[in-house]
Amino acid sequence: MVRVAFACVFLLVLLTSCKPSAPAPLSNPSQPSPRSAPATEKIEACALITKEEVGAVQGTIISNTASSESASGDYLMTQCYYAAIGPNLSVSLATSQADPKNPSGASVREYWRQTFGRFYEEGSEGETREKGRVGEGKREEMGPAKSIDGIGEEAFWSGNRFGGALYVLKGDVFIRVSVGGPDSEETKIEKSKRLAQKALGRLP
Repeated sequence: MVRVAFACVFLLVLLTSCKPSAPAPLSNPSQPSPRSAPATEKIEACALITKEEVGAVQGTIISNTASSESASGDYLMTQCYYAAIGPNLSVSLATSQADPKNPSGASVREYWRQTFGRFYEEGSEGETREKGRVGEGKREEMGPAKSIDGIGEEAFWSGNRFGGALYVLKGDVFIRVSVGGPDSEETKIEKSKRLAQKALGRLP
């Protein structure tokens, strides 16, 4: 009897020691997951390129900058106007991003595809005109766009007899650069690329 009782006690101790321990509680259960992190902050266009950098590219002195912003649907655009001393040498830089106040809205990349999708299908340069200028709240006529290499993830130049603008996509943001002056379209594209490269390097 003593042996049986001892065996039962030994078995009970063994089973108790093998019982798995309860999982440790989370250190901070209220901590949000990465998916619920705060939305990206608003990008200030005037903080992406300095007056001196714009002046060096345009060969003039930038006397002042003026910033503005507008929201349209799921998107937010900020714009910086660089006023130049030289005639017709001003520069405009605009950024388009998902509105931080509406983080569940549509992606800027979707808007990019909707705007330039026709030009992907037609080749590097579309033969028709596309309605809607990227990043602007109002709808207006946009000239044929052609693909530009060597800048951002994707880039397009849209020009007409009055001027043109370079659109560049990087991540969930795209920028628009427009330079004034009497230069040829080729020179304006190169100047725009130089300024866009500086702006892209300072995006968050």
